[in-house]
Amino acid sequence: MKNPLKMFKPSPKVAVIRLKGAIGTGRNSLTDATLAPLIEKAFAKGKPKAVALQINSPGGSPTQSALIAARIRRLAAEKDLPVFAFVEDVAASGGYWLATAADEIFADDNSILGSIGVISGGFGFHELIKTHGIERRVHTAGESKSMMDPFKPEKKEDVERLEKVLAQIHQNFIAQVKGRRGDKLKGEDLFTGEIWIGQAAVENGLIDGIGHMVPVLKARYGDKVQFKTYGPKKGLLSRFGATILAQIEERSLWARFGL
Repeated sequence: MKNPLKMFKPSPKVAVIRLKGAIGTGRNSLTDATLAPLIEKAFAKGKPKAVALQINSPGGSPTQSALIAARIRRLAAEKDLPVFAFVEDVAASGGYWLATAADEIFADDNSILGSIGVISGGFGFHELIKTHGIERRVHTAGESKSMMDPFKPEKKEDVERLEKVLAQIHQNFIAQVKGRRGDKLKGEDLFTGEIWIGQAAVENGLIDGIGHMVPVLKARYGDKVQFKTYGPKKGLLSRFGATILAQIEERSLWARFGL
């Protein structure tokens, strides 16, 4: 007689990690510290067959992008689980860095991808404070401590120093993309900060195909596959507590891509 327990095989499960928003730029942004418990739980709870990343991010902090992606890769290796990324509106700059943590990347026909570059922005207020008769007083120990002070005129040596920093981070980003995508990469100008839409990203090897999460993973694991979503919860206090400056900064990241 057959064991009745063996007649009822459990449905395969896929853990879904929701990665939406700017990375490491404000109180409500994506950071390794806030995502760590969710990522750890997604890989460990319920014996999933795979982990899916739902990504909708215009980028942000390169360090936080690297930390989050590295955590995902460590757990994927420890648990021997495949990781799939599914891009919604945008996975650009740091958002694409997150996508490279997956073994395979899929997107919508209209998704914006790439922007493999580094940007640093700011404002200069020295003319404004001079107009209003305000005197800037700064005392430092170390001639580089006040580099790129927005209340002083821009210095050539400060710009050169900043460009070296940005160039190094850019090289780290390129190494991440090449290390994860390897021979899949095709075409030119992949690392200039250019962006690609849907099928063009496939043709350049930045993603593996056009596809949405549910149909792609049902094709892999069967129609009975179940999804369990993990993502940061934002309470009322958290939403109201975000500073106006942080909201403007995040809004500007999305606006770069017309979103």
